[in-house]
Amino acid sequence: MYRFLLSRQWVILTLVALVLIPTMIRLGIWQMHRYEERTARNDLVAAALSADPVPVERLTSAGHTVTTGERYHTVSAKGRFDTSDEVVVRRRTNSDDEVGYHVLTPFVLDDGKVLLVNRGWIPADGPSQTAFPSIPAPPKGEVTVTGRLMPSETTAASGIKDLKGLPDRQIMLINSAQEARRLGAEVLGGYIVLTTPEPKGDTPELLGKPGNENAALNYAYAIQWWLFSAAVPLGWVILVRRERRDRAEAAAEAASAAREAQESPDGEPAAV
Repeated sequence: MYRFLLSRQWVILTLVALVLIPTMIRLGIWQMHRYEERTARNDLVAAALSADPVPVERLTSAGHTVTTGERYHTVSAKGRFDTSDEVVVRRRTNSDDEVGYHVLTPFVLDDGKVLLVNRGWIPADGPSQTAFPSIPAPPKGEVTVTGRLMPSETTAASGIKDLKGLPDRQIMLINSAQEARRLGAEVLGGYIVLTTPEPKGDTPELLGKPGNENAALNYAYAIQWWLFSAAVPLGWVILVRRERRDRAEAAAEAASAAREAQESPDGEPAAV
């Protein structure tokens, strides 16, 4: 009745089904892990953004590596901007995906240490990208700044290549260790994305808050993969039953035709 399952076609189909089921289950588990990771990241970011500001040196110090738990925390610092060593970060986009620069300005604290401050985005609207762009000046004198603490950028984490031979005062990555060597000063680990004071004339354009990752999409994908894994054996059973039915009908038709041919080889009733 089911001897057709031993045919080459059905053996291959069955083996494919047996491979697909655990593969789809594992893909669903992977998507669920991604959902949990993204949910945890969203919760961590939300907690960091909602936390009260703390002095920057409470979370970072010279040579410190900003951790995932410290990232996005709002910190404050008192000091003065040093525009003489200001640089711009190439190939950065704003909320409208326009390409320009981020403005990175050293902020000298009262104790002499330096905090790197990303003051925001400016357009690359100069005659060329080799000349240093015109940048609005920050507040003069001693001020208090607040911003979101960020870890130093690396090629491995960002995918941005740290190109050499760039025009003067232009960089590719915001890296506190590199800036410490350039400035010859004690630079606090990581940098901050400025939130206050707000710039005059809205330029440089302050960077927006990090958005939530779409964890719900991973959850939906996990359910989808598991439904697919359940559909495979169900589909296999349906195909087997259909094949059995078609073969039974074909066999019945063949038997009926054989009986008719035996009863009347010339198409007429057999003589008695």
